[in-house]
Amino acid sequence: MTQAAFFVLTALADEPRHGYGILQEVDELSEGSVRLRVGTLYGVLDRLSGDGLIVLDREEVQQGRLRRYYRLTDEGAAALTEEAARMAAGARAATERMAAGGRPGAVRPAGGTA
Repeated sequence: MTQAAFFVLTALADEPRHGYGILQEVDELSEGSVRLRVGTLYGVLDRLSGDGLIVLDREEVQQGRLRRYYRLTDEGAAALTEEAARMAAGARAATERMAAGGRPGAVRPAGGTA
């Protein structure tokens, strides 16, 4: 799962949102580190919809413009839960390895502790 897809699913985890709302939520969730362009967002939404992870919840007209609200499906919630667990396990492994002082692949000098 891409970082963009992960954050879009996360943005939809608590309630349906429209495109602009998703962009704002992703920015907030990622503390500004992920800033999706509109074209990227709609590409991600198309892929997630095609994979059955999100669906169109409703459409509303706001100030003469159509807003489409998307929500997670049960499959989307399961995929998000699985990806969050996978990422947490990876972060935990990295944290434990760094705390132990090991650097996989690093050449240790003879008799040294690098």
